[in-house]
Amino acid sequence: MQLAATRIFTDDVDELVAFYEAVTGLTAARLHPMFAELRTPSGTLAIASTATVPLLGENAAEARTNRSVALDFLVDDVDATYRTLHDVVEVFVNEPTDMPWGNRSLLVRDPDGNLINFFRPTS
Repeated sequence: MQLAATRIFTDDVDELVAFYEAVTGLTAARLHPMFAELRTPSGTLAIASTATVPLLGENAAEARTNRSVALDFLVDDVDATYRTLHDVVEVFVNEPTDMPWGNRSLLVRDPDGNLINFFRPTS
């Protein structure tokens, strides 16, 4: 088995795609107006419209309600990432912080409120 992608359902695909393109420097593959993928060597972040949810089953997903999953992005320099994100990110959960498990982390929220961790191991 292989994890193929992590998918976020949103009411505004264009806004979320623009946000993730800005924070990652990647260009999304727009497979359909209601779906996009940001592909990296280690995984894919998919963004789908909530208009697709009824195809999955009644109440299968709901936008803007995640409070249990974080997206982790490995970066070269957490402090430099912090400086570059000020024009893109509205909600910073913390400033760059050394965590007891050995990572320097910066946590922010995307426009839908999903938690994003930009991190780098300190050792």
